[in-house]
Amino acid sequence: MSSTSSTAPASVTFESAGIPIAANLYLPAGAAGPLPALVVGHPGTGVKEQTSGVYARQLAERGFAALAFDAAYQGESGGLPRGLEDPAQRVEDFKAAVSYLTTRDEVDPARIGLLGVCASGGYSLSATGGDHRIRAVATVSTAEPARQFRYGADGTQDPAVFQSLLDAAAQARTAAARGEDAGAMTMFPETADQARQLGGEHGVEGWEYYCSTRGYHERSAKTLAWESIDKMASYDVFHAVPLIGPRPILQILGERAVTAWMGLEAHRRATGPAQIHWMKGASHVDLYDKQEYIGPAIDRLTEFFTANLPAV
Repeated sequence: MSSTSSTAPASVTFESAGIPIAANLYLPAGAAGPLPALVVGHPGTGVKEQTSGVYARQLAERGFAALAFDAAYQGESGGLPRGLEDPAQRVEDFKAAVSYLTTRDEVDPARIGLLGVCASGGYSLSATGGDHRIRAVATVSTAEPARQFRYGADGTQDPAVFQSLLDAAAQARTAAARGEDAGAMTMFPETADQARQLGGEHGVEGWEYYCSTRGYHERSAKTLAWESIDKMASYDVFHAVPLIGPRPILQILGERAVTAWMGLEAHRRATGPAQIHWMKGASHVDLYDKQEYIGPAIDRLTEFFTANLPAV
């Protein structure tokens, strides 16, 4: 698919289980439909104006209709409590986005794929497993939020850490039932040094992206509702991966990403065509905003989706 320019995104809305979802629809400039289309999901705590919007815009320049959306309870989308991370709802958001695309005259409803970055990588796999309208799925820096909270980004976290989070979530539910302020879980420390002490280089990279001029956006979530913890405790987004086959999966993983073990686990569960493309020299967060890595990723994604969302 040849490179072209894209128009400024259109702000659109659709509903996901009754919750209004805010999204930006990117279209190739002057392209005649119906087009192959992609739903692009953002990382955990992110918003559509950050990395998912970067990928959506550049994929539109390659000839795809690309829809970047804010998850329910986050960004400009509706839903209470704010900052809730509900895996089942996040999967539903992807399916609702597919439904929305099928109503657009510019889109070929038989040529829709998903792209998930970080947490949305896991959610997009789950959505694809349960929705046969999705013809192909790709992920970038695949992460599975429940696993990351339970085992840490690198998979070595002391199990007691997650148990303490479940204690806090239980206390918050009791406080809310009594009409008290349940508070929220703070996602980022105050300084980069603190982030490094808590999470090493991966921790400081996340802090830099979300909390400094590198990638800061006023609507990205800096806290999560405590209910998020126990909702994630019993949800496994990888359970649906075996249902994806024979549809194809592509994962783009950073060679230096400490989170890559999650992508490898998803890969082992695949029953159909599944590929991993290792991005040489890249960390997990490098694939969010560094064009030297995003450019080759876009090339690989274009090749993958062009082959697997073919015109009839």
